[in-house]
Amino acid sequence: MLKKFFIVFLIFTLLFSIAGCSSTNYQDVNTATPAGNTANLTQNESHNAASANTAGLLKVHFLDVGQGDSIFIQSPSGKTMLIDAGVPQMGNKVVNYLKNLGVKKIDILVGTHPHEDHIGGMDYVIDNFDIGQFYMPKVTTNTKTFEYVLNAARNKGLKIDVAKAGVSLDLGPEASAMMIAPNGTKYDDLNEYSAVIKLNYGDTSFLFTGDAGAESEKEMINQGYDLKSDVLKIGHHGSSTSTTAAFLDAVDPEYAVISCGKGNDYGHPHSVTLKKLKARNIPVYRTDECGTIVATSDGHSISFNVKPGDYVPGQRN
Repeated sequence: MLKKFFIVFLIFTLLFSIAGCSSTNYQDVNTATPAGNTANLTQNESHNAASANTAGLLKVHFLDVGQGDSIFIQSPSGKTMLIDAGVPQMGNKVVNYLKNLGVKKIDILVGTHPHEDHIGGMDYVIDNFDIGQFYMPKVTTNTKTFEYVLNAARNKGLKIDVAKAGVSLDLGPEASAMMIAPNGTKYDDLNEYSAVIKLNYGDTSFLFTGDAGAESEKEMINQGYDLKSDVLKIGHHGSSTSTTAAFLDAVDPEYAVISCGKGNDYGHPHSVTLKKLKARNIPVYRTDECGTIVATSDGHSISFNVKPGDYVPGQRN
């Protein structure tokens, strides 16, 4: 076991070291001052939900990958970003969804943190698309899933840039995006390493939180970031470990999106999280109820391809 972990760590370190020659041998780029059951992603679903991007529109696809996360972003200028790729069994479905949209290159690929339900399908994504930049937080695990992602990146000659607070992401001249977490370098819980991304387009904004929990949320508040966002992707599939009252009040979203699988083993989304959203009259869009969710912004307002779900907590299988 120790030998296997050492090999994975060595590959991980090498991929980061290739990225640049900073004092820590990690590439720190574009930094700025902080201010269950799986559902098929069919060809018709991806085409009807949002076909080719229209000029002047930002489209955010919250893919229904069951108990996992995968978010695809099309900027008005045509640049693309994929945040996570669901569990391994969903890799093919994520790839097919993007191909049905006519995607050939992913300009920015982000693995928020190395848990299987977030990076499980990422090796398949890397194998099937040209990748511009690839970001993951500086933390390792000894899982096969993590090893597969590292091997896919190495085989394609991809460097891995560090996902951390202050990294700006190039989505073209109209939209702006920046990572606002992780803010620390050592956490007991792997979820707290999650890359959190704030996306702005015109007067509209989105906040993507991965599985960031209460500790990371508190750090973001203490850093003084402008957390206010129109759409909040609820952390950790609606778990009680995320979406503290203080964080929710700081973000003050108009809409909430929860990515989780129907009848998942964890009971996501949890009742305590849904009660907070209901008390604030925040409509909730859930992939376990709505399937793939597409939010479209014209820079002034945001529309959805589906109606909101309900506030009924998840039921364990």
